[in-house]
Amino acid sequence: MITALDHIAIAVPNFEAAIKRFMEDFGLPFEGTEDVLAAKTKTAFFPLPATSIELVHPLNGDGPIAKYIEKRGGGIHHLCFRSDNILEDVARLKAKGYEFLSDSPSPGAHDSQVIFIHPKSCDGVLIEINQPSKDH
Repeated sequence: MITALDHIAIAVPNFEAAIKRFMEDFGLPFEGTEDVLAAKTKTAFFPLPATSIELVHPLNGDGPIAKYIEKRGGGIHHLCFRSDNILEDVARLKAKGYEFLSDSPSPGAHDSQVIFIHPKSCDGVLIEINQPSKDH
């Protein structure tokens, strides 16, 4: 029986810069690094409590997900970080030089507000910031 999402792995070209991004820019708790000799990898973990898996599919065969699937097929599309003040987080990250795919948050699932950081700002990973509605 599957009981939790253990982790999402992201290949990064600059290990130290990526660690700094997740610790300082996104404020995630850092668990430390470990060399995994059998896999010839260096790892860093940022544990986060309760999470979800979101399956995304094009609505009416159109939109960015349709383009993504057409270009790449299925696969990890993005990581989403929950925010308690999305406008404040966007302003802070823009001041650090992050590029966003839109100028301001837009409506998302569960009546949330969402905005995406351009993948070129995050080692090729599309990052979503989500502020849930007060009801969720």
